[in-house]
Amino acid sequence: MLSLEDGTFAVKFARSVIKHYLKGENIIVKDYPDKFDENRGVFVSLHTYPGHDLRGCIGVPEPIMPLIEALKEAVISAAINDPRFPPVDIYELENIIIEISILTAPKLVQVSDPLEYLEKIEIGKDGLIIEFGSYRGLLLPQVPVKYGWDVPQYLSNLCMKAGISPTAWIEEDVKIYSFEAQIFEELEPNGHVVEKDIYTVANRG
Repeated sequence: MLSLEDGTFAVKFARSVIKHYLKGENIIVKDYPDKFDENRGVFVSLHTYPGHDLRGCIGVPEPIMPLIEALKEAVISAAINDPRFPPVDIYELENIIIEISILTAPKLVQVSDPLEYLEKIEIGKDGLIIEFGSYRGLLLPQVPVKYGWDVPQYLSNLCMKAGISPTAWIEEDVKIYSFEAQIFEELEPNGHVVEKDIYTVANRG
């Protein structure tokens, strides 16, 4: 678990990385908490302020590199490489809030019958990754809460995120992995950072 101090560092570091990158300046990583040397997965979500519309979301889901490097990679990609949005520009940055999701390592959800997923997956706790051949999709745990999905809807949307049939989770030989997330977010651009209760996303409509 990260402390609020760690989470505050993560968000402020992410904002600094975007700012320097968009200015074409070198990104120098100096002092940072020891926990950021641990290999962790991370997602960076950018939202407009005050509307809270998604503006970019990309991450490193597997713990394959130190958190400090994963965070740096994810925030740059969220700002300029999310294919759903045009790249963020330096002037827009003051109207964007940054949300950081620090992930646990994904674990295979073991089932003998696909219907067991309905009991083993918990809304508001479990983020999910689905794999089917070369297809792969991921949804963060805050997503089904935001949209009010139940578990079947969550699984169907996970399948569609991977580009496969919405019923593939029950019809095909898929692999589903679960993970949890610790979420830190600015209350306003460059403002106070809080650790977010995942259910607060449901109140934004």
